[in-house]
Amino acid sequence: MSGVLLLVYAVARYLVPWSPKRGVGLGFGILAALAFVFEMSYPARRPAARPLFTARNWIQAHVYLGVVAMLAVVIHAGFAWPKGAFGWWLFLLSVWTTLTGLLGVWLQKWIPSALAEGLQVEALYERIPALVEQLVAEADALMGEASDVLDRFYRTEVRERLARLAPSWGFLLDVRGGRERALEPFRRMVGFADAEEKGKVEDLMSIYTEKKELDAQYSLQRILRQWLWLHVPPAGLLMGLLVIHVLTWFWY
Repeated sequence: MSGVLLLVYAVARYLVPWSPKRGVGLGFGILAALAFVFEMSYPARRPAARPLFTARNWIQAHVYLGVVAMLAVVIHAGFAWPKGAFGWWLFLLSVWTTLTGLLGVWLQKWIPSALAEGLQVEALYERIPALVEQLVAEADALMGEASDVLDRFYRTEVRERLARLAPSWGFLLDVRGGRERALEPFRRMVGFADAEEKGKVEDLMSIYTEKKELDAQYSLQRILRQWLWLHVPPAGLLMGLLVIHVLTWFWY
């Protein structure tokens, strides 16, 4: 598709002087506008995913037409830099919306795969704080009759970190990142604990490992949600400016 558009541009530019206001140049502007209008219809795909029948078809069309729209914008301008502040706003918002859309595609493919392959714990985003509270209650009960040494270790080095979610962008690169270092104090404590309490330390380490996995789940699911703020509001602003651009062309 992109190759066809570039070929049409090359032939048209060879035959006649290029202008965004008429002829093929105007046609590419109309193509870009229609593609962006289709892009903004993506939220209306539910519940029956009509007219593309499946959510997969919708997302593929949304991605591919977004790239086509960006290419049509560049061709519409004749591969020239925008003129005036309004032109720059249209161009930069088009680039930003396209790039953040592609970023979203990568995130939506990478994050679910990373969570499924790297973690054993599965949790809904909204439920994670409550699950952390349950882990704290479980750990408190486990340490109820612990020795002074183990209780002090729990109170000073574990409980505060266990009770507080610790989101990190680092989980985007490694869902198990920092886990071995975080568990090292537990392994040292196993060496100090007597035979009766080794099992408690190991159980506490299992609880803390589950908490680290919830941290990863929370972090990556939150990134997916925050990404929408990078993509959707600028896309809405782009559509508003596009309407003004089209109306201005009609009037003048």
